[in-house]
Amino acid sequence: MVVLAASIISKSGKALVSRQFVDMSRIRIEGYLAAFPKLVGTGKQHTYIETDNVRYVYQPIESLYLLLVTNKQSNILEDLETLRLLSKLVPEYSYSLDEEGIGSTAFELIFAFDEVISLGHKENVTVTQVKQYCEMESHEERLHKLVLQNKINETKDVMKRKASEIDKSKIEKNRGEKGGFMSLQSMGSGRMDTGFGSDSGISSGGSGGFGSGSGFGLSPDVDTFSTKSKGRPAASATAPPKGLGMQLGKNQKTNQFLESLKAEGEVIVEDVRPSIGQAKPAAAPLTDPVTLTVEEKINVTLKRDGGVSNFDVQGTLSLQILNQEDAFIQVQIETSGNPAILFKTHPNMNKELFSNENILGLKDPNRPFPTGQGGDGVSLLRWRMQTADESILPLTINCWPSVSGSETYVNIEYETPAQIDLQNVVISVPLPALREAPNVQQIDGEWRYDPRNSVLEWSVLLIDNSNRSGALEFVVPAADPSVFFPISARFTASRTFSDLKVVNILPIKGGPTPKHSQRTQLATETYQVV
Repeated sequence: MVVLAASIISKSGKALVSRQFVDMSRIRIEGYLAAFPKLVGTGKQHTYIETDNVRYVYQPIESLYLLLVTNKQSNILEDLETLRLLSKLVPEYSYSLDEEGIGSTAFELIFAFDEVISLGHKENVTVTQVKQYCEMESHEERLHKLVLQNKINETKDVMKRKASEIDKSKIEKNRGEKGGFMSLQSMGSGRMDTGFGSDSGISSGGSGGFGSGSGFGLSPDVDTFSTKSKGRPAASATAPPKGLGMQLGKNQKTNQFLESLKAEGEVIVEDVRPSIGQAKPAAAPLTDPVTLTVEEKINVTLKRDGGVSNFDVQGTLSLQILNQEDAFIQVQIETSGNPAILFKTHPNMNKELFSNENILGLKDPNRPFPTGQGGDGVSLLRWRMQTADESILPLTINCWPSVSGSETYVNIEYETPAQIDLQNVVISVPLPALREAPNVQQIDGEWRYDPRNSVLEWSVLLIDNSNRSGALEFVVPAADPSVFFPISARFTASRTFSDLKVVNILPIKGGPTPKHSQRTQLATETYQVV
């Protein structure tokens, strides 16, 4: 069998996708394709046409033709088998079987055709294998991503150091301002040439501070000018309590304005200067010599009328080791065995060992794993899963808005499968511009209205076997049903789709097995109903 070319053409004869597999002139191939529409009969049942030079093997796909051009000596049964495999691949890459859909995925289809046919001969592959081959990342791409991620991490470290230096400089500046003010307050005793510590200056200071008539030994005119230039009443010039330094307080009008903003749902961040003893809360320290973190991020886009537009899960397995003597190890894992999940190991890992025994170890067994890594540690394994199966969705959301007179009744339901429990679930529903909060008539959980963004947030702390489904019903003034979309959700879970578990830690150089722990979390990046 020798396949000269594979093509997808319209019934009008326009070639949408065409791939040539043998050394033949382009004009000759285009001549074969241009002659095909004239040879196709309307009432014929067979799917091949023979001419003096070539054989056309074709299959109608809605308003298009999937066409193979072969020589006359090829096996017709093998040609039909190749055509059948290509017909299964086309819907996998094209979202619609028309000219627009085929044209937008032309390169993906050409790459898939190359995996099926090589130098005119059919390869022994399946649809799943073709998709896997086309989705594989190159070694150069992985190295580029690693270098790019390292640059990002270094930039973040520089930013953190700069922020820390700025905070320290502010603290030192506050110390200087506080000490300078106290020394100036003491300098208010008498005239400049009387020296520090004179009691006469303190008694004659009146209200003390900068409001004293004899402060710094200056004339009353200068003092009056400084007081008036501030525009403050005499009470504001009184000395602050000892040890507090200068304080900038908010007046009553400002407080009332802030309180009104808080009542409307605004988040007010107070401008608090860092104090000397103030420090950020430290992260929970690692207690076990070896810690492995399994983290999955999920991105889902659902259709409001049902169906999945996008379902993508990306996961990582990271390793943290405290001591150098525990770094000569291998990690044995087990997974759910889902064929839809594609695993990729770090370039320094022994891929053959992982493929055969599910053991993660370095290519060089004499080389230890890095220790003292920040964050989640060093990444050993990554995986990805994409599917359109609705049955594995961790959370399904249905929204039913209906207009009745001058009001719109909105009913929202959620459902979760029995295999997974969700924590900290928040479902955000956009609303039309409202003068007051919506009238919530029934809810399983709690709700909060954000008037600034006009969003209703429905929160459920935990979804388990006691509340696998729940409902929310509220009423707003009459509005277009499309206003309540897109609905977004966020949540976390302690179970992942890969169901990856660390079975054992294997010491390479003998000795006791170091104690290890595993952290597992599934979290949302985007989860929407559009």
